[in-house]
Amino acid sequence: AFTGAMLALVSAGNVLTLFIAWEGTSIISFLLIGFKGKDPAARHGALQALMITGGGGLALLVGLLLVSAAAGTGDIGAILTSGDALREHPWYGTIALLIVVGAFSKSAQFPLHFWLPQAMTAPTPASAFLHSATMVKAGIYLLARFAPVMGDTPVWTSVLPGFGLFTMLLGALLALRQRDLKGCLAFSTISQLGALVALIGLPESIGIKAAMVGILSHALYKGALFLVVGAVDHATGTRDLDKLGGLRRQMPGFAVVAGISALSMAGVPPLFGFVG
Repeated sequence: AFTGAMLALVSAGNVLTLFIAWEGTSIISFLLIGFKGKDPAARHGALQALMITGGGGLALLVGLLLVSAAAGTGDIGAILTSGDALREHPWYGTIALLIVVGAFSKSAQFPLHFWLPQAMTAPTPASAFLHSATMVKAGIYLLARFAPVMGDTPVWTSVLPGFGLFTMLLGALLALRQRDLKGCLAFSTISQLGALVALIGLPESIGIKAAMVGILSHALYKGALFLVVGAVDHATGTRDLDKLGGLRRQMPGFAVVAGISALSMAGVPPLFGFVG
């Protein structure tokens, strides 16, 4: 169901179809994050994620309706050909702000970043799927999709790089403080998402190509690392970094996968993370 909602989101040709799919991903992710329903932390994390991403979705709905009114059509293809008219429209500032709020809520940008680590109560396959490759990239996709018509204005080129770079720094610093292995990956994901937002916000679309490669490389190495964490948690019964160590002898195959993925995340050549 989540895959269907995500595919509908990225292939939507109409702004209302895009919004319906957007909210579909929020609702289904709520069910996935709260999968362990007897755990209070799982219920809290699921509800918090739904409130933040759902609230951002309402801002996005208003923004999309204003885009449709300004462009005179709800067809995304037609909207993407009316960039000059939209950038010069008196509603441009409001439209840009609403779309950015919607994207920031989904992609865990400061100050709406706090829901993502709380969502780590989800089963590890759901975390790997939602929080490395799909759901958190929906906001990145939205910004990239509308960059041709919304970009290259002072609002766009100041808000996105500013918040993106601050989120990148904040996520990295918070990741270093984590004792929970999954929490460490969650905050490092927030950091990478901040970098992608900053790239999309650069003037004249010079960062779009880097962002597209970064989206793919991040999904690959972070998805693998999340699944390794799940295997470690299943085998040892803990994700506490202070209690883990010396697993290379007991889990040599996972050690190799974790090592390669971490090197790719660090940008070491010739791995794909270096290209990203």
